[in-house]
Amino acid sequence: MMRLRALQPSRPYAAALACVIGCCARLAGADSLTIETGDAPLVARTAAEDSNVGPEGAGEVQGIATVRPEYGPPGEPEGVPSEATLEAEHAVIGEVIIDNQDIFNTNDPKDDTALFRLADRLHVTTRPRVVRKQLLFKPGDPYSARLIRESERILRANSYFYDAWIRIVSYKDGKVNLRVTTRDVWTLDPGINFGRSGGQNSTGIKLEDANLLGSGVALNFAHTKDVDRTSDSIELRDTHAFDGWTNVDLNYANLSDGHLRAFEVTRPFYALDTRWSGSVSALDSLQIDPIYDRGEEIDRFQDHHRLLQSYYGWSRGLQGNWVQRWTVGATYDDHLFDPATDASGSTILLPEDRRFVYPFIEYDVVQNQYLTLWNHDQIARTEDFQTGLTAGLRLGYAPTALSSTSNAIIIQSSIARGFYSGGSSTLLLYGDFSGRIEEGTLHNGIADFSARYYKEQSKNWLFFSTLAGTKGWSLDRDNQILLGGDNGLRGYPLRYQSGDARALLTLEQRYFTDWYPFRLFRVGGAIFFDMGRTWGSAPLAQPSLGLLKDVGLGLRLGNARSGLGNVIHVDLAFPLDGDQSIQKVQFLVQTELRF
Repeated sequence: MMRLRALQPSRPYAAALACVIGCCARLAGADSLTIETGDAPLVARTAAEDSNVGPEGAGEVQGIATVRPEYGPPGEPEGVPSEATLEAEHAVIGEVIIDNQDIFNTNDPKDDTALFRLADRLHVTTRPRVVRKQLLFKPGDPYSARLIRESERILRANSYFYDAWIRIVSYKDGKVNLRVTTRDVWTLDPGINFGRSGGQNSTGIKLEDANLLGSGVALNFAHTKDVDRTSDSIELRDTHAFDGWTNVDLNYANLSDGHLRAFEVTRPFYALDTRWSGSVSALDSLQIDPIYDRGEEIDRFQDHHRLLQSYYGWSRGLQGNWVQRWTVGATYDDHLFDPATDASGSTILLPEDRRFVYPFIEYDVVQNQYLTLWNHDQIARTEDFQTGLTAGLRLGYAPTALSSTSNAIIIQSSIARGFYSGGSSTLLLYGDFSGRIEEGTLHNGIADFSARYYKEQSKNWLFFSTLAGTKGWSLDRDNQILLGGDNGLRGYPLRYQSGDARALLTLEQRYFTDWYPFRLFRVGGAIFFDMGRTWGSAPLAQPSLGLLKDVGLGLRLGNARSGLGNVIHVDLAFPLDGDQSIQKVQFLVQTELRF
């Protein structure tokens, strides 16, 4: 049994952050809001009921470390042997009960309101067969704690579930009966959307359902407008089609500057022990691509992109604690560039047309090691982190004999690794590299690196920092390395700086409250500091302004009942550098996947 210990948060700005959240609570009509910063053991509210509080649970299964609250229904009944004993005694799975819960628990007086009852009646609960198709086990299979935990992660990855868990109901005569519990969220979105970042607004009107009639199918009609274009689109997506593991995605859009047509049918390596995968996809995109510097558009051109790809992969499955996978495939990647037809002046720098047609081979390795946490990137939700090593390398060769623009070796690679201290610190590392070698010279080489660090300080407080960098070599003219308010430097206009390299450091003090306004949103707050810069020169760009910094504070609203974006960000950011043309305060409203 592992336990997390809380630390007394001693920081001068804690009172300021508490004041910000307290004022918001008052505006929303809350009578009081208690903010605890004392040295208390870590406890967390359950995903289903904020009134149920218990100590953290911890356990160890091969490849799994769990540090999470006891959420969902009560634990296994008395007399049930441990998971290790069940596996050693070769227990088999008996009955599998699907407990597909609605959005609200009307058995709880706090949820038993006319509005919530109406929402449950209007909402079609996820069908049991949709849940059952995503399980890695069935009645008669040997009991496996690993497959149960992996099935939980697969279920929780769906945007239409708030949480999912699997518990033992009973054990008799060598058979283990299981209950699979899922909790739905509201997925129908008929409305108006608004976002603001980098001094620019984005708006939209859409009708979307991410869980159409409880089928797990997503259907989206949207009209959106942002700084680049206006779009009318329709998308149909089923991530569990046919055998339950095939993804089908159809996308069609009319753009103010072109069009988008795409389809993809993919059977991925959906689990550690999956033995094969395959995919066929196509993309036809026509749009105007802008070139930015100092937050202003300085050039634009038309890009007609056509992409075809197919691949097949195979694996021996999970061997010990490792998975190795091989993939072979073929790609047709074509870019045709023309001067922008709607530009006020002529295009200054037009990228060169390029086409690469090539077969490829890929090797991937995955380590079975996962961590389940709470209150890190989400508010009061179970979070799954992969901490094991994952790495992949893809090599292709595009000869002119296949109509490629030039003979080229195509390279794509990535690597990721996570570390958990066993106490309260988590570090996630990621890196990737892509590019092509033509006549011994690297072209369009791009290397990315990021490090994300989490330090749990108490039940409610968490310190977060991230360091990210990108370096480019001989970039194609249509590829820009940008830094601004739309990708992490929150106090500045979008696409503010450009170059052939960038780096960004963010320090953030996060606070997770127990406030649950209207029983719809979980509330948090943050004080942050961003610091970044670009290096090198980009075509038509002005010299770099050097190191840019900003500070700010923000409100976070965790979507506890809806699948329409996990965390709503409302930020005020104050630039500390930059030229005189930028605003002294940036107001940002965004829906993000993370805190």
